[in-house]
Amino acid sequence: MILKSRKKTFWLLLALCCLTLLPFLGLSQYHTKGEPRESIVAYSMLATDNWTLPRNNGGEMAYKPPFFHWCVAAVSAIKGEVTEGTSRWPSALALIAMTVGGFLFYARRKGVLAGLLTAMVAWTTFELHRAGGNCRVDMVLTAATVGAFYSLYIWTERGKRCNIWLGVAIALMAIGTLTKGPVGTLIPCLVTGCYLLLRGKPFFRSFFLMVLIGLASLIPYAIWFYAAWQKGGQEFLDLMYEENIGRMTSTMGYESCVQPWYYNFFTVFAGFVPWTLLMVISLFFLRWRRLRLSPKSWRDTAVGWMRPDPVEMFTFTAIIVTFVFYCIPQSKRSVYLMPIYPFISYFIAKFIRWMGYHATGALRIYGSILSVLCLLLPVCLVALKMGAVPDSIFHGRHAADNVAMIHALAGIGTWWQWLLIAATTLIGLSWWWTYKEHHIGGNKHLAFSIIAITIGLYLSLDGVYTPTVLNTKSVRDVSAEIDLAAPASEGTLYEFMEAGMLAKGDPLHFFEVNFYLHNRIENFLKQKPVEGFLLISKTDAENYFGQFKKEGYHFNLRYETPKREMQVYAFDKDKQVQE
Repeated sequence: MILKSRKKTFWLLLALCCLTLLPFLGLSQYHTKGEPRESIVAYSMLATDNWTLPRNNGGEMAYKPPFFHWCVAAVSAIKGEVTEGTSRWPSALALIAMTVGGFLFYARRKGVLAGLLTAMVAWTTFELHRAGGNCRVDMVLTAATVGAFYSLYIWTERGKRCNIWLGVAIALMAIGTLTKGPVGTLIPCLVTGCYLLLRGKPFFRSFFLMVLIGLASLIPYAIWFYAAWQKGGQEFLDLMYEENIGRMTSTMGYESCVQPWYYNFFTVFAGFVPWTLLMVISLFFLRWRRLRLSPKSWRDTAVGWMRPDPVEMFTFTAIIVTFVFYCIPQSKRSVYLMPIYPFISYFIAKFIRWMGYHATGALRIYGSILSVLCLLLPVCLVALKMGAVPDSIFHGRHAADNVAMIHALAGIGTWWQWLLIAATTLIGLSWWWTYKEHHIGGNKHLAFSIIAITIGLYLSLDGVYTPTVLNTKSVRDVSAEIDLAAPASEGTLYEFMEAGMLAKGDPLHFFEVNFYLHNRIENFLKQKPVEGFLLISKTDAENYFGQFKKEGYHFNLRYETPKREMQVYAFDKDKQVQE
């Protein structure tokens, strides 16, 4: 059987991950500010040959260290340009590497079946799967952090004599730090230090050991920091202090993703969809009456947690320490907690194996729900194509957007889209074909049947439905029309956005438009130009044109679109005011 061979299972898992993620990276256009904000940095690196501290979006510095942008630039250089697809490859490769790395780590210590189930649960969680297909720094940071966890554990497991794994850990922490700052070093050292203490190692020896390892991993970051400071000066120092020290100590000059401490529980619960549904269903199949709640039972349980298997102790430590660490700062985002996902996945995989023997009903109900979803998706698509949802049912502010989504879904029809839909449908039907086997001895395959259905859902969602819906939110076509209305040959295009120009920090820009216009948008408020084109929202135009006209500016509307309420004006300034 293939699951008896770690090597064969590794290659099967690697092929599965690549085939179910890489082909779909370029299907979705940019539709949020985050992705073009990062990809434009890589574009600036290639365009200006400035690999240390490039400027973009009208002169703005990048808010993160450059490793992720180096990766995007390297992949894009192969193709010759930065695109949606090339900008997402580093995140996708990081997710794949973390998944197969987690398999190897647990398969060697807990068996091939446990390693494979752990890897597949992590792979199919919503949070990791989404991050692996995005042009954001978080997935690369997560993979480097988790890889450092594994490497440091192996180093301690071998009596701290295997310097190769220590070197790997230091290199991965250096990558994490060069991706998002010192947190890439702090978290692995903190987790490993706590693990050593739980194993009975001396405090001061463990503390200073982790400090030395952390300092070694910070050397590449320090070199980049010095070079960037030479280019950016005090502005760069202020930015780095705000993003690292200020964010961690909740002393930022502006609010950024401020949430209460319990917010992290909700994000993890939501991020583990669809597996959270299985956990909820399982609650109805546990034998609660057999739970012993006496003081002696709790004491025995506590003692058991203090002396567990080393791998499980390390796994549990990684979850708790990382989670608590990210509860401290006011700034909280769901992606911050992604390093704990592979470790929680281990315990979920262990619980699934237990349910295969003691609560198969929960697995069968969960699998049936997923299979019904597989079958409902094509039925709903056919209904849309037959006009079952008229445009007249949509009203209000977002009616036009909803109508556009419905029309886009009704327009699905290429051969490869139907192939993915058919594959998902067959996977859903296969559950019912083998349903009886799940009752008469097929329980050991039940978990993998569920994983197959989950992957089938992702195939149709990633390859067909999600890109179709999200592309209706993109401004790529609008950007092309803006380029025609305000061509570069006739003048410079500037932008004004109140939330960007007058914000205390984390300014907003027309990130997507700027990317699709190849970083040609300049800053109107800072540069005070005498002529050119201005990109502005309708609301900002109403609020600020009076002030601008007092300064001698004259505006002539060139282009307007209801999407994001964007307008383009040609403008000039009175000569006497210029003087």
